[in-house]
Amino acid sequence: MPDPSLLEAFETPSDTPFVIEHVAEEFTSLCPKTGHPDFGTVTVRFCPRARSAGGTCVELKSLKLYLQSFRNEGVFYEKVTNLIRDDLAALMNPVWLVVRTDWRGRGGIRSTIVATRGEVPPDQRD
Repeated sequence: MPDPSLLEAFETPSDTPFVIEHVAEEFTSLCPKTGHPDFGTVTVRFCPRARSAGGTCVELKSLKLYLQSFRNEGVFYEKVTNLIRDDLAALMNPVWLVVRTDWRGRGGIRSTIVATRGEVPPDQRD
C-alpha cells in the first residue's frame, strides 16, 4: 500500500478560517480484480486549523508523490478514497476534510466516491 510517510505538512499561514482545494486530474491505480488501470480525478478540499492551534497544510509535491504511489496498487475505488482521507486527516488534523474521487467510465459505469472527516459545511461537500 502507498506510504503516508511521503506526505509532508507546513504551518498554515493564517488564524482566519479559509478553504483549500487541490485537484489531481491524472490519478491512476489498478483494478484488484482485472489488473486493468483505473483513471480518475482526486479532489481534496479542507479547512485547516488556525495557525495558533497548530494548523497545517499538505505540501503539494509530497501530495503528488503520495498520489503517484497508488499507480501500481490493486485497490478498489472506495478504499483509495478512504485511505487518502485517513492519511491526510492524520497528517493535518483539519477542521473538516472532503476527499472526492471521480473515476472514468469502464464498461459503461462511472463512479464517484466521497469520504469526509469533521463537520463539513453543506456548501463544501461537492
